[in-house]
Amino acid sequence: MRLHVLQHVRHEGPGSIPAWARKRGHALARTRQCDREPLPAPEDFDWLVILGGPMSVHDEAAYPWLVEEQRLIGRSIEAGKRVLGICLGAQLVARVLGAAVTRQAEMEIGWFPVRRTGAAAASPFGQALPESLDALHWHGEGFDLPGGAIHLAQSEACANQAFDWGGRVLGLQFHLEITGDGAQDMIRHAGADLAGGRFVQRPGAILWEPGRFTRAHEVLDGLLTAMEALPD
Repeated sequence: MRLHVLQHVRHEGPGSIPAWARKRGHALARTRQCDREPLPAPEDFDWLVILGGPMSVHDEAAYPWLVEEQRLIGRSIEAGKRVLGICLGAQLVARVLGAAVTRQAEMEIGWFPVRRTGAAAASPFGQALPESLDALHWHGEGFDLPGGAIHLAQSEACANQAFDWGGRVLGLQFHLEITGDGAQDMIRHAGADLAGGRFVQRPGAILWEPGRFTRAHEVLDGLLTAMEALPD
């Protein structure tokens, strides 16, 4: 299977995803939007992964490539590709599917519990999500659920943390892919976001207990394996 990753900034890479792909024998290619590399065509991949980034889905004037990227996401969904959106990526997917993306009442940055919803049992991804997990968050905006989506997870600060659309499209507002080194990169490049708030942790709290990254990767591996198992 051919995975293609869209990366928006250098300090938010695919984290643990390449290791999972190698272990499963899949090819992985990457387009770095920050370097204005050309986007692929839907026929070039089987699975599209859209990563996070500090920009908003509404920043099309500052980042004109967001328009082209959303067009690619839409074409990929129409073609029945597997699509995984993470943080900004999930917001872009939700927007392409007609849902609103808006500023939250409070920013959510750090490790906070995510709870699986009762509706998740109807999704092929539901069994891969534990009833509750600690996940790393870094966002100030959130998405409404697209029409027809299954609501998979929520947190105290953000009602819509994950959705399944059509059994082939998965949106995750939180980060399961980030490694400890990746979290340090985010703190270095976006430390100004850590100015305080009920749901904003300090750098020491984010980096404390490295085992949390390992546990998050295990959950993500389960979700990726569930997507892998979908019929072609």
